[in-house]
Amino acid sequence: MRLGVLDVGSNTVHLLVVDAHRGAHPTPMHDDRSVLRLAEHVDEDGKLSKAGERALLTAVQRAKQQAAEQRCDDLLAFVTSAIREAVNGAAVLRRIREQTGVDLQVLSGEDEARLTFLAVRRWFGWSAGRLLVLDIGGGSLELATGIDEEPDVALSVPLGAGRMTRRYLPDAETGGRPDLAALERLDEHARELLEPAGAKLRAAGAPDLVAATSKTFRTLARLAGAAPSAAGLRAPRELSRTGLSQVLGFVFRIESSALAELQGVSPQRAHQVPAGAVVAQAAMRAVDVPFVRICPWALREGVILRRLDWLEGA
Repeated sequence: MRLGVLDVGSNTVHLLVVDAHRGAHPTPMHDDRSVLRLAEHVDEDGKLSKAGERALLTAVQRAKQQAAEQRCDDLLAFVTSAIREAVNGAAVLRRIREQTGVDLQVLSGEDEARLTFLAVRRWFGWSAGRLLVLDIGGGSLELATGIDEEPDVALSVPLGAGRMTRRYLPDAETGGRPDLAALERLDEHARELLEPAGAKLRAAGAPDLVAATSKTFRTLARLAGAAPSAAGLRAPRELSRTGLSQVLGFVFRIESSALAELQGVSPQRAHQVPAGAVVAQAAMRAVDVPFVRICPWALREGVILRRLDWLEGA
């Protein structure tokens, strides 16, 4: 069957269309994304602005049209932290549903962690043993560990790369160089938030494999010397704490406008790389791991796999 997955995140609205059935590898057939940065449209009162809602409506209408053109049998649509945390999020989603017919489901942070964990487990298989997964999004950081397909511990912490950039590094958003004192404050904040999370994850048992997913981790791994995207999904990629430290020393001393020109760095997200690097280092430090393996599958693939499992059961 052909499934469309519409992921409305803090940074992008991403439509992925795959051909898939239970027991088979989901084959990507169409990929399209719009950079909306919805989190930046949330005002001081916690409300998504009218401009943000209009941009979201346009993106959803476009995705629905593309899903129809791609002859999707089903469209799975969900939202994460930006809409989840907006005080008018429910009302916005109701109006989007009334105008487009697309029912955007709200995923909790823990749901994100569980579904991402499922995708990573399926990618690496049972031979990975106890698995620990780290995923840095725009609004939150998800962490999960377990020996099965359902994690023993699934956590979400408000340490997304976009959120931390807006809070600590506003100069980076306009192409400037990150403030070193602000980076130190961010590191202290991340350390404080991750201390209890790290304790829970370590108490669950030492992992046999630690995996990281998300655009942030892939970018950091590329800057540290990992294989480029042209090498294909199955090319092995890792990010060590030593390599990450070297990347940190580099990105802290360069303007985000210059960082955007480097291979492997998305121009739309270059300004979030310094904050993402600090969060990645804090997360690896909290769970005390020397390196992570980069997994190309993440939340969207987890949603697809869970849907296929549900259809098989039905």
